[in-house]
Parts: sequence; C-alpha cells; structure tokens
Amino acid sequence: MTYSYLSHLYCPKCEETYKTSEPQHLCTCGSPLLVSYDLDSLKKVWSPEQLKERTPDLWRYHELLPLQDPTYKTSLGEGMSPLIPLPTLQTDMNIRKLHMKDEGIIPTGSFKARGAAVGVSKAKELGVKELAMPTNGNAGAAWSLYASRASMESTIVMPVDAPKITRNECALSGANLFLVDGLISDAGKIVAEAVEKSGLYDVSTLKEPYRIEGKKTMGLEIAEQLGWNVPDVILYPTGGGVGLIGIHKALRELQELGWITKDRMPRLVAVQSEGCAPIVEAWQEGKRESTFWKDSETVAFGINVPKAIGDFLVLDALYDTSGCAVAISDHELLEEQKRVAQKEGAFVCPEGAAAFAAARKLRSENWITAEDEVVVLNTGAGIKYPDTVQVDIPVLQPGESLGNHKTLG
Repeated sequence: MTYSYLSHLYCPKCEETYKTSEPQHLCTCGSPLLVSYDLDSLKKVWSPEQLKERTPDLWRYHELLPLQDPTYKTSLGEGMSPLIPLPTLQTDMNIRKLHMKDEGIIPTGSFKARGAAVGVSKAKELGVKELAMPTNGNAGAAWSLYASRASMESTIVMPVDAPKITRNECALSGANLFLVDGLISDAGKIVAEAVEKSGLYDVSTLKEPYRIEGKKTMGLEIAEQLGWNVPDVILYPTGGGVGLIGIHKALRELQELGWITKDRMPRLVAVQSEGCAPIVEAWQEGKRESTFWKDSETVAFGINVPKAIGDFLVLDALYDTSGCAVAISDHELLEEQKRVAQKEGAFVCPEGAAAFAAARKLRSENWITAEDEVVVLNTGAGIKYPDTVQVDIPVLQPGESLGNHKTLG
C-alpha cells in the first residue's frame, strides 16, 4: 500500500497548483500553500480498522501526511496526546462533557512538536540542509531539536522576553540562536532578510506548507478518541492559528473519506488575548483578514502574534463552522490557570488557560450550552512558563510548627 497519498500543493486564494517534489513556500500571489491528497483513491483502500495495530503516534495517519519515503521520518514519539475528561470543571462550568486535549506531555513540551516532526521530515526528504525561523519560543525549541535529530542546521530568532526555557532548548540543540529586542514580527523581518540573502529554508509559520499537516493530526486524534465522532465545540488558543486551520482541514478530510458524518462539524473557537486580538477584531467586524495589532502584549506569549499570515484561513474556518473568536484578559486566564490546577490537577500553559477561560465565558453567555460536548486544547506544559505564577509561600524555620501557619485537619 502507498505510504502517502500526497497529490499536490494548491493556493487557497488563486487556486494555482504546485509540485511537491521540490521546496515550495508561498504562492506567487503571496498566499500560504495547502496540501492536497488523493482522497478518492485513499478511501477505497483505507479504513479505521487498519489503525488498531499501529503505533500510538501521529505517524499512524501516514497516508494523510506528506512524507512519501518513510526512511526520512524524524520522530521523537510525538502525537496521540490524551483526551482527558474534566468532571469537576465541567460541573463548575455547567457543561455536559468537557475534555482537555493535553499537548503539554508530548516531546519539547508543546504541540509545536507535531509541526516540527512533519515539517522537518519533509524538508529532509526534499534535501534541505539548514532551516530558519522566527519564534515566540515553543516553535523554535521544537524545530531546532527536531532539526538536530535529522542532522540539519537551524537558525532561530526570538524576542528577548520569550520564555527562557524555550531559549535554552534552542541553545542546547546547537541552533544558531539570536534574540531580538522586539516582537515576533520583528524577528520575522530579520529571518526574511537572511532567507533572501543566504537561501536558507524558511519554515516561518505557513511559509512552508507542511507544518500544518503535523498540526492537523490533533483533529484526527480527537475524532478517533471520540470513536470517529466530533464534539460540539473545540476551543483553540490562536496566535498564528496553524493548529486551528489544521484541525479544520483534518475534519474536512475525514468527512471526504467517510470516516465522520458530513452533516456535523464542531464549532471552532479562536481564543486570543485582549492585549493581542487581531482575529477577534476581524471576526467581530465580519472581515476576511485581520489588521496588524499595534503594541501587543500578553502573558500568554505564544498567542502574541500581531498579524498572522494565515489569518484569512483562520477566519474562513470560523465562518465555515459557525464558530467565533473570543478575547480573554491576562487576569482572567491567570485565574483560570489556577482554577484548572486546583479542580483537576492540571498545570496548563497560559495559552491553554485562555482557552479554558473562553469556554467559561462562552458558557456564561450561553453560546456554549449545558448540553454541549466541548474540547479545549492545552497547547503546552505549564512548567515551561514558571514566571507566570506569582505566589507567596511561608518560610519555616527549623523546628517550627505547621500549626502557626495552617489549620490542621
């Protein structure tokens, strides 16, 4: 059986098509390119039953991934993160079923490992020797580490106030790491200039077409974990929005294969910070593209993206699924981060906390109903953001009794 049913690349704006046998970046019209598969042929030979004996990682869906020669597969065991029921929190929010798709436990501590695994594997198959990217932290950590595993060089540029742990991951990987005193948009300009001058392989968000294919496996897994059904709502913390675009793409492909019903799609929710909410603003105004968000700032660093190159694809996914976009304050997300830990024992990242806070807000507005089944994406491990937690802890002297500080039961 064919390993991948990869067909071609296409532009979602002008419909121009491109070959997959050589490196490709943006369309000549400036749009990101998307991957197309021969789904008509695939559905004749592939069924959910065939997945039962496969390894529990994202490569179990290799027919729907772009790598054609498995000898180039670069993997650290990524994928098949748990879909965790949250009974205490769902009662607290008055939601029938609430699940967390926990991406904090996969390699590199965030969902970025998915895009890196598939993107690096395909780049290696295409003969790429060195990649370059701007990052808010987690993506750079993932791509630099996977590049090392693939014996490739990497050049990473990130803002100086990106999480130090992600900086360390890049440095330890042997990446050519640079910090910029600015935002990811400033890092992006520096990388773009370097790519133009030196011919580095640009893996900036959606500037190569294969990262999204790794991210879409979150959608494939959610459907499989729910018995080839879909929830009513999926909430996703949205910066560049690749994961949300990917989940939408995955579910549409499953519909074409006949693995999930065609008449039901989850309502997709793009969650942003009030300090950086270009997608929310565009959605509220009914626009198809966003406007650059000036002076953006939020503790949820991963979603501090003032202007996403794939913003139109995010908005298309929201409109297509009757979804919405929600902005959450830093105070709300930090309170929700604490609440999730205290009620469910899960230390979620700030971006994941924003998604939980959005679920709470949408439930209070009855956009999410008491009868809905809801999936919240926690996109990374909370321990990667130690500085977001501010607590006062009593310091005991040797021999001092706990009774002076705590009522013992």
